[in-house]
Amino acid sequence: MKKSYWLIKSEPGTWSWDQQKKDKTTHWDGVRNYQASNNLKAMKKGDECFFYHSVSERSIKGIVKVTKEYYPDPTDPKARFGMVDVTYVKSLPNVTLDQIKEDPFFDDFSLVKQSRLSVMPVTLKQWQKIIKMSSQ
Repeated sequence: MKKSYWLIKSEPGTWSWDQQKKDKTTHWDGVRNYQASNNLKAMKKGDECFFYHSVSERSIKGIVKVTKEYYPDPTDPKARFGMVDVTYVKSLPNVTLDQIKEDPFFDDFSLVKQSRLSVMPVTLKQWQKIIKMSSQ
Protein backbone atom coordinates (compact mmCIF):
# COMPACT_ATOMS: atom_id res chain seq x y z
CA MET A 1 0.00 0.00 0.00
CA LYS A 2 1.32 3.43 -1.00
CA LYS A 3 1.92 5.85 1.85
CA SER A 4 0.65 9.40 1.47
CA TYR A 5 1.99 12.56 3.04
CA TRP A 6 0.15 15.52 4.53
CA LEU A 7 0.56 18.75 6.43
CA ILE A 8 -1.76 19.55 9.33
CA LYS A 9 -1.90 22.95 10.98
CA SER A 10 -2.57 24.03 14.51
CA GLU A 11 -2.35 27.36 16.26
CA PRO A 12 0.14 26.95 19.14
CA GLY A 13 -2.46 28.32 21.58
CA THR A 14 -5.05 25.74 20.46
CA TRP A 15 -2.88 22.60 20.28
CA SER A 16 0.89 22.90 20.46
CA TRP A 17 3.70 20.63 19.34
CA ASP A 18 4.77 20.37 22.99
CA GLN A 19 1.30 19.07 23.88
CA GLN A 20 1.46 16.61 20.98
CA LYS A 21 4.86 15.30 22.15
CA LYS A 22 3.59 14.95 25.72
CA ASP A 23 0.29 13.24 24.89
CA LYS A 24 1.75 11.20 21.97
CA THR A 25 -1.66 10.47 20.37
CA THR A 26 -4.58 12.83 19.86
CA HIS A 27 -7.61 13.18 17.65
CA TRP A 28 -7.37 15.87 14.97
CA ASP A 29 -10.77 17.49 15.39
CA GLY A 30 -12.39 20.84 14.71
CA VAL A 31 -11.86 20.87 10.94
CA ARG A 32 -14.80 22.73 9.36
CA ASN A 33 -13.59 23.33 5.82
CA TYR A 34 -14.85 20.86 3.20
CA GLN A 35 -11.57 20.67 1.28
CA ALA A 36 -9.59 20.04 4.49
CA SER A 37 -12.23 17.52 5.57
CA ASN A 38 -11.90 15.67 2.26
CA ASN A 39 -8.15 15.51 2.88
CA LEU A 40 -8.82 13.98 6.32
CA LYS A 41 -11.12 11.42 4.67
CA ALA A 42 -8.31 10.48 2.26
CA MET A 43 -5.81 9.79 5.06
CA LYS A 44 -4.92 6.17 5.70
CA LYS A 45 -3.40 4.52 8.74
CA GLY A 46 0.39 4.84 8.49
CA ASP A 47 0.35 8.05 6.42
CA GLU A 48 2.71 10.69 7.77
CA CYS A 49 1.98 14.36 8.39
CA PHE A 50 4.07 17.42 9.03
CA PHE A 51 2.81 19.19 12.15
CA TYR A 52 2.76 22.90 11.39
CA HIS A 53 2.35 25.80 13.81
CA SER A 54 0.38 28.57 12.15
CA VAL A 55 -0.18 32.21 13.13
CA SER A 56 2.86 33.49 15.05
CA GLU A 57 5.41 30.71 14.43
CA ARG A 58 4.60 29.64 10.86
CA SER A 59 6.92 26.64 10.88
CA ILE A 60 6.96 22.86 10.64
CA LYS A 61 7.66 21.43 14.10
CA GLY A 62 7.74 17.68 13.52
CA ILE A 63 6.11 14.55 12.16
CA VAL A 64 3.03 12.64 13.27
CA LYS A 65 1.49 9.55 11.69
CA VAL A 66 -2.15 8.67 11.18
CA THR A 67 -3.11 5.95 13.64
CA LYS A 68 -6.91 5.96 13.22
CA GLU A 69 -8.72 6.74 10.00
CA TYR A 70 -11.61 9.19 9.57
CA TYR A 71 -14.49 8.92 12.04
CA PRO A 72 -17.23 11.30 13.31
CA ASP A 73 -16.09 14.45 15.15
CA PRO A 74 -18.19 14.78 18.33
CA THR A 75 -17.38 18.53 18.49
CA ASP A 76 -19.47 19.07 15.31
CA PRO A 77 -23.09 19.71 16.38
CA LYS A 78 -24.37 19.10 12.83
CA ALA A 79 -22.44 15.82 12.44
CA ARG A 80 -21.06 16.82 9.01
CA PHE A 81 -17.36 16.60 9.80
CA GLY A 82 -14.97 13.97 11.08
CA MET A 83 -11.47 13.56 12.43
CA VAL A 84 -8.48 11.23 12.47
CA ASP A 85 -6.08 10.24 15.23
CA VAL A 86 -2.41 11.14 14.92
CA THR A 87 0.59 9.96 16.95
CA TYR A 88 3.90 11.70 17.55
CA VAL A 89 6.80 10.34 15.48
CA LYS A 90 9.63 12.85 15.93
CA SER A 91 10.55 16.50 16.19
CA LEU A 92 12.30 18.30 13.35
CA PRO A 93 14.48 21.38 13.39
CA ASN A 94 12.03 24.08 12.34
CA VAL A 95 11.44 24.71 8.64
CA THR A 96 9.71 28.07 8.36
CA LEU A 97 7.11 29.24 5.89
CA ASP A 98 9.56 31.96 4.81
CA GLN A 99 12.18 29.32 3.92
CA ILE A 100 9.59 27.40 1.92
CA LYS A 101 8.36 30.52 0.10
CA GLU A 102 11.95 31.50 -0.81
CA ASP A 103 12.39 28.27 -2.80
CA PRO A 104 10.73 28.24 -6.27
CA PHE A 105 10.48 24.44 -5.93
CA PHE A 106 7.51 25.04 -3.61
CA ASP A 107 5.55 27.42 -5.87
CA ASP A 108 2.84 24.75 -6.33
CA PHE A 109 2.82 23.65 -2.67
CA SER A 110 -0.60 24.06 -1.00
CA LEU A 111 1.04 25.77 1.97
CA VAL A 112 2.09 28.57 -0.39
CA LYS A 113 -0.94 28.56 -2.71
CA GLN A 114 -3.74 27.92 -0.17
CA SER A 115 -2.18 29.19 3.02
CA ARG A 116 -5.43 29.07 5.03
CA LEU A 117 -6.13 25.38 4.35
CA SER A 118 -5.65 23.44 7.60
CA VAL A 119 -5.11 19.93 6.17
CA MET A 120 -3.28 19.56 2.86
CA PRO A 121 -1.51 16.95 0.77
CA VAL A 122 2.27 16.94 0.41
CA THR A 123 3.90 15.22 -2.55
CA LEU A 124 6.71 12.75 -1.93
CA LYS A 125 9.21 15.14 -3.54
CA GLN A 126 7.99 18.04 -1.33
CA TRP A 127 8.19 15.78 1.73
CA GLN A 128 11.74 14.71 0.91
CA LYS A 129 12.87 18.29 0.24
CA ILE A 130 11.43 19.55 3.56
CA ILE A 131 13.10 16.67 5.42
CA LYS A 132 16.38 17.64 3.75
CA MET A 133 15.86 21.33 4.66
CA SER A 134 15.27 20.38 8.30
CA SER A 135 18.61 18.59 8.48
CA GLN A 136 20.69 21.49 7.17
